[in-house]
Amino acid sequence: MVEKPQTSVDSLAAATRSRARFSGHGGSLGAAGYREEASHPDNCEFLNKPGQSIAVNPGANGFEEILIGVAWDNIHVQESGFFGKILKKTRRVGVDLDLGCLYELQDGTRGAIQAFGEKFGVYDAPPFMELSGDERTGDAEGHDESILVNGAHWADIRRILVYIYIYEGAPRWSQINPQIILDVPGEDDLIVTLGAHDDSLALCAVGGLENVRGGIKLTNYTEYFPGHAEMDRAFGFGLEWGDGQK
Repeated sequence: MVEKPQTSVDSLAAATRSRARFSGHGGSLGAAGYREEASHPDNCEFLNKPGQSIAVNPGANGFEEILIGVAWDNIHVQESGFFGKILKKTRRVGVDLDLGCLYELQDGTRGAIQAFGEKFGVYDAPPFMELSGDERTGDAEGHDESILVNGAHWADIRRILVYIYIYEGAPRWSQINPQIILDVPGEDDLIVTLGAHDDSLALCAVGGLENVRGGIKLTNYTEYFPGHAEMDRAFGFGLEWGDGQK
């Protein structure tokens, strides 16, 4: 029996079937996103499959500044035309990949941090986290975008869901190689790389940070969704969304 190649329609159908299940994140009733273990053991540097967690304990004086960063590669595509094909010329195509997060504070306050809608947050007042800015192309050195969390107020934060979404450009997760890094002073960097991809869905819930007895519990999700509202329902934040904007 010859196996037919999978089309984009097949991918969407598979994603729909996956989302027919409840997400299983806490008590939320939203449908699960597309999630699949990587086909190789290097899906994550420290967390090697969705659902795996690691704990970071505070020092004697608590946490300092906590950095959540993202970096990605631009796509190289072959130039069109006869000579472009013959000479195998390529050009860089910028992808606008944005970093964001949903948060819940200990007092029950919930919200979103992301460039779209100019929800940049505040560092020294609730929600005690702030987006660095919007790097449009991924050409900058180091972290292309980052969220700074005020570690002195980690006790005021209950949970953070970190996500990335392709705001402009076709979803090609396998070609842009996004990486999420959690940098806690005094600890080894924790890096999450996406070893499993779904190019039919433009948003990925990468991981979560939870306040567990004053420490940070980092969990790898690598779960893909059609949009912010579906991700929100899956993780039970209960925000109102319109076209990706809070």
